[in-house]
Amino acid sequence: MMGGFGLCGIPENLVAALHRRGTKQLTIVSNNAGVDGFGVGLLLKSRQVRKMISTYVGENKEFERQFLQKEIDVELVPQGTFSERIRAGGAGIGGFYTPTGYGTLVAEGKETRVIEGRPYVLELPLKADFAFVKAWKADTDGNLIYRRTARNFNPIMATAARVTVAEVEHLVQPGALDADAVHTPGIFVKHVLQGQGYERRVEKRTTRAVRR
Repeated sequence: MMGGFGLCGIPENLVAALHRRGTKQLTIVSNNAGVDGFGVGLLLKSRQVRKMISTYVGENKEFERQFLQKEIDVELVPQGTFSERIRAGGAGIGGFYTPTGYGTLVAEGKETRVIEGRPYVLELPLKADFAFVKAWKADTDGNLIYRRTARNFNPIMATAARVTVAEVEHLVQPGALDADAVHTPGIFVKHVLQGQGYERRVEKRTTRAVRR
């Protein structure tokens, strides 16, 4: 699992390390596929990814090429369902019913039932061997604080993997964090490291002319 939303709150250092390591045949659970040459895009370009489980993949031309050429397996999941499947994986929930996707390709091969007159689809939890997450601040015990949009997927992914590795911008000693501000308790985090050299890229820049 790779945390973040777009290019916000992604574990840049951990993705780069995985790229250097050269591990192949990866199944990546990520909201999106990064952009060409950055984020998960690095792993796609080097052909390290066997399958992507995502909600949105529209900003990566190399991903598009591999998908159209059937060089990569892809499971597209509605974003709300994606979030809930990860949350269920972390909470030990065996599955849940949702009306989202009923009657579409998303529901093919899945159990359905009618509840209070409305059709629902059974969705199973998402879990992973590893979760790479990015936090703003942490202590050396692994208690994590995220900042703004970085809270979208990082917190739930941190609970849904056998081993969670967190990279952080600021690393402090135990007791230095306000306990009420902690988003992910250290019990979920196996390893924590202080990242560096964050690029803070803009995924898509939109401008307009200013009339004078």
